[in-house]
Amino acid sequence: MKVSPTFDSFISDKPLYYKEIDHLRVHRAYAMIEPYIKKPSVIHLVGTNGKGSTGRIMATLLHHAGYRVGHFSSPHILKFNERIWIANEDISDETLEEAHAILYPLLGQDMSEALSYFEYTTLLALVAMQNLEVIVLEAGLGGEFDATNVVAKDLSVITPIGLDHQDFLGDTIKSIATTKLNSVDKKVLVALQPSLEVYDIAEKIAEVKGARLFKVEDFSLIAHEESSEILSITKEQGWSNYLYENTLLAISALKILERSYNVEDLRKIKLFGRFYPLTSNVTIDVGHNLLAAQAITEALKEKYNNQKIILVYNALADKDYEEILAVFAPYVKRVEIVTLETARAVEPKLLYASLEKLKLPYKMFENVEKSENYLVFGSFYLVEAFLKKKNYFKDK
Repeated sequence: MKVSPTFDSFISDKPLYYKEIDHLRVHRAYAMIEPYIKKPSVIHLVGTNGKGSTGRIMATLLHHAGYRVGHFSSPHILKFNERIWIANEDISDETLEEAHAILYPLLGQDMSEALSYFEYTTLLALVAMQNLEVIVLEAGLGGEFDATNVVAKDLSVITPIGLDHQDFLGDTIKSIATTKLNSVDKKVLVALQPSLEVYDIAEKIAEVKGARLFKVEDFSLIAHEESSEILSITKEQGWSNYLYENTLLAISALKILERSYNVEDLRKIKLFGRFYPLTSNVTIDVGHNLLAAQAITEALKEKYNNQKIILVYNALADKDYEEILAVFAPYVKRVEIVTLETARAVEPKLLYASLEKLKLPYKMFENVEKSENYLVFGSFYLVEAFLKKKNYFKDK
C-alpha cells in the first residue's frame, strides 16, 4: 500500500487558486469522511470583512469561559498553523500530521489529490477539531459554494458585505449577498451592513429556508450598560470603531446560542493583523478591499487625529487598488511599495499609473523611520512580505 505523503509535502504541491472548480466535489469528499468524525457545534462566519476578528473574539471568549473551542480562518500570514487555532494556540505541526494521517486514507489518494488547497485544509480542520465542543468556522471567499458549507451550522454570522472577489461571486451586492446568505441553516445573525439591500436579501432567504433571523441593528440582546463596558474595554485595547462593532457582533452570537462569556476576557485578546499596533509607530492590517479601506480610514482619523501617515502598500491584480488608494489619499503623505512574491500581484506600471493619477508621492519601501507613522495595508501577502524584510527597522 502506498504510504501517505507528509502534510507539508502534500499541501505544498497544491495550487492556491483555480479559475474553475467543481463545487460538488467537496460535498462528495465530506460524505466519505462524515461517518467517521465527530461533529461539534458550528458557528459559521460568512461575509466580506471582519470574519477573522469577529471569529477570534468569539473563540477566545468561549475558551476563557471554559469551552473546548477551535477557530478555522484563512489565509495565514507567516505559517499554515495560524489557520487552525485550538484552545488559544495555533495548531502544532504534530497535530496537523495526525489529522492528515486520518483524513488522507479516508479520502483515498485520488480524492485527496483532486481536492483544492482550501477544500482539503477545510476538511483537515474538521478532523483536527472533531473532539471540541464548538468550532468557529470561517468561510473563504464565498458562502453557498464555499468548502466550509459542507457542515450543518447552529448559527450563521453574516459580517459586513461589500464588493470583493467579483470574478467568483458576481459584480453586484445583490449577487454577492445572495451567494453568501444561501449558506444559512437554522439561525442567522446579520451584522450592521453598509448596503441596506443586504437586509432585504437576508429576510427573503431566511423565510425560504425557515431560518430564524436576527439583525444587530434591531434587537437588544446586549444591554446598554454592557455595550458601554465593551466600548470602554475595546478603547483601552486600542481597537478602532469597526473592531468594537465586530465585538458586539461576536457577543450577540454567543447570546443567541446561550453560551457563557466574561466581557473582561476581551482584555486577553490579541487581533494580530487587524489594525494591530506592531510597534508605537507601525500598524498592520490585512484588509485588502474597498470596504476595509473605508473602515481603516475612519480608524486612522481617530488614532492619528487627522495627521498624515505613510502607507505601505501593494495589491493583487483583481483588487480595486485605484479606488482603495483614492480612499486613503487624504490621509497619506506618501505610499511606499513592498514587492509581492506572487503571480497575482498587480503589474508595477499599472500601480504606478494609479498613484500618479491620484497625485500620490511614492517610492519603494526601504525601512521604517522612527519619526514617521506607518500603516501596512494591502493583503495577507503584503503583511507577510513586510514582516519578512530583514531591514524592517532602521536603528531598531
